[in-house]
Amino acid sequence: MLRENIKAPAIKLPSTNNKEYSLKNSIGSFVIIYFYPKNDTPGCTLETNDFNKFLPQFSKLNCEVYGISKDSIESHNKFKKKYKIRFNLLSDLDKKVLKKYKVWGKKKFMGREFMGIIRSTFLIDKKGRILKMWDKVKVKGHAKEVLKTLKIISKNKKSP
Repeated sequence: MLRENIKAPAIKLPSTNNKEYSLKNSIGSFVIIYFYPKNDTPGCTLETNDFNKFLPQFSKLNCEVYGISKDSIESHNKFKKKYKIRFNLLSDLDKKVLKKYKVWGKKKFMGREFMGIIRSTFLIDKKGRILKMWDKVKVKGHAKEVLKTLKIISKNKKSP
């Protein structure tokens, strides 16, 4: 069961920087991992653009941002280029990380049920522990809320 104040599940996924990203690479920084259903769809584009807009403020707080979906790296690269996204997107084609983070599940849309990515965000501390989780995220204003939470945590917790 995922919950706050436990070690975040390991992540090892291909990244749009043409390297494999591992959560271990980010020890010493805060990390925002947000899971989104699909590149270039209205909600996912809005959410990604909002994280991109606030990226300089996240960076000032020593925080890295990564978006994860089951789209291919090729699809991610097109999405990044189209919207000038300045952070890396990670591809989870086989859904291993999606399942570890419990964000792959039943969804309902227009009366039908199907399996998909449940839009969720995780704030991970400098030691790799989950500080805060948001599930069933509503896109509008979400990135700003995550930034506000990080600012509060940064003030209260000057972690090494």
